[in-house]
Amino acid sequence: MKKIMLGLMAIFMLCMMTATALAASAEKIQKERSEIDALSSKTLQNLYSKVPSAENVINSCYGYATLSNTGIKLGIFGDAHGRGLAINNETGERIYMRMNEIGVGLGLGVKEYDLIFVIGTESAWKSFISGDIKFASSAEASATDGKTGDSIEGASIAANGIWVYQMTKKGLALDASIKGAKIYPDKKLNKTETKPEAE
Repeated sequence: MKKIMLGLMAIFMLCMMTATALAASAEKIQKERSEIDALSSKTLQNLYSKVPSAENVINSCYGYATLSNTGIKLGIFGDAHGRGLAINNETGERIYMRMNEIGVGLGLGVKEYDLIFVIGTESAWKSFISGDIKFASSAEASATDGKTGDSIEGASIAANGIWVYQMTKKGLALDASIKGAKIYPDKKLNKTETKPEAE
């Protein structure tokens, strides 16, 4: 009887430890989501202060995404990594995203910047949130963007149906180049429901 009780107590303790670990993991995920939500809002307000017309663009487009990045250059090699949020204005869908970018160029130091993507169509949205989007240089994208041919003040064409604003500490970059960037959904942060709770 004593052995049975000890066994049951061990199982109970194991269940409690597992539940505690899961709760801590869920709390960590929620904290990271909240940080990204705040970063996204701050990034948009910064953009609107520099390019007032961008607010109407963001509010009326099919979807948009914000990514906050840190770029590091050591010698001729560099990379950037970031995190952010994509929001579908049509459906309300929210997808947390990650970014990796590897580039080659001369320089040394750390460069922080924000990218704000304007997504014009459903197909562009699906490509963006699936991680299948192939970003070209501005000139290449302009030559291949036969769908709309539209331009957006202060933004560069990043791919068919997608434009991008790049904000640095100095302000708006006039020619954003994100060729070689890989943007993909964050599996950990998108595991469970990501929509905000109703108030």
